[in-house]
Amino acid sequence: MALDRLPFAPPLEPMLAKVAAGLPDGDGWLFEPKWDGFRAIVFRDGDEVLTQSRDLKPLDRYFPELATPLRASLPERCVVDGEVVIARDGALDFEALLLRIHPAASRVKLLASESPASFVAWDLLALGDEDLRAVPQGERRARLEQALSRAEPPVHLTPATRERALAADWFHRFEGAGLDGVVAKHLDAPYQPGKRAMLKIKHQRTADCVVAGFRWHKSGPGTHVGSLLLGLFDDEGVLHHAGITSSFSWERRVSLLEELESLRERAIDGHPWREWAEWAGWGDAEASGQRLPGATSRWNRGKDLSWEPLRPERVVEVAYDHLQGSRFRHATTFVRWRPDRRPSDCRYDQLEETAAFEIARIFGPD
Repeated sequence: MALDRLPFAPPLEPMLAKVAAGLPDGDGWLFEPKWDGFRAIVFRDGDEVLTQSRDLKPLDRYFPELATPLRASLPERCVVDGEVVIARDGALDFEALLLRIHPAASRVKLLASESPASFVAWDLLALGDEDLRAVPQGERRARLEQALSRAEPPVHLTPATRERALAADWFHRFEGAGLDGVVAKHLDAPYQPGKRAMLKIKHQRTADCVVAGFRWHKSGPGTHVGSLLLGLFDDEGVLHHAGITSSFSWERRVSLLEELESLRERAIDGHPWREWAEWAGWGDAEASGQRLPGATSRWNRGKDLSWEPLRPERVVEVAYDHLQGSRFRHATTFVRWRPDRRPSDCRYDQLEETAAFEIARIFGPD
């Protein structure tokens, strides 16, 4: 395989970002628009091209129209990090990307002709025989600009600036075009696979969560989905119940039941909350020092909080307003399914951490 001759072979864990409340101050930052698409790392060696998704799987079969442009615009031998996007009518269309994840090649081919995708490059990880991952971000950006100086659509070089004021302008001005914020990177930082070494400043707080179960609507079991149970992994790989999302129309509650049906089969076998399921309908929600998704809440005595387990294989993006401890303070808002995300990536370290300065000042350090 030709790709084995590159400085490193696929797959490669992509470098990730952590949510921040605002643009960082001071010098030493590189700012880029945050693209709303599918993360993609492109490996090229001559005619052989492999486009790897964030969850380390090939994307090529879903975006066949990109192979030829990538060969034409990327260096002969390279590894480039970026994003696959679909732009229509002057805005990004994430729903069009979701439609591409289809098992039928004929359907993918049709969609590729109707709404072709683009690749936006933002980092150069290897060039020729050079492994650039240890090279500072600022130098990698300069090398990327040189390498893609003759790139033509649908291959693009992302804009970048060191000026905080311009990044703030992008944050507000680009929102209407579907870009969902700004990314900030340390100019002197290496590329750190699998690490949340970048900052993302988004127009709303969102989180990728594992869907590990659901509750029936109050109309009764077997009718409609009431809410989805969300999970987040801690640093030890333990999946915690982090809250729910329940913002669905009546029609959507019906279709959700069909979408989740395949995940209900043998879901309790090996489920990370299997022990919690045994508490369903009795016990205290704070038993054993944990909040149990299937137990009776001390604030809602008599309310049915029983739940149905799902195999924790699907990822959903939700919007939230506040994280209190290890749980979302209020019910979250469903944003979209994320088939490009792995459940194992749904960790607490993606969330914004706000220092409780005022509380500490008033009440002291406990």
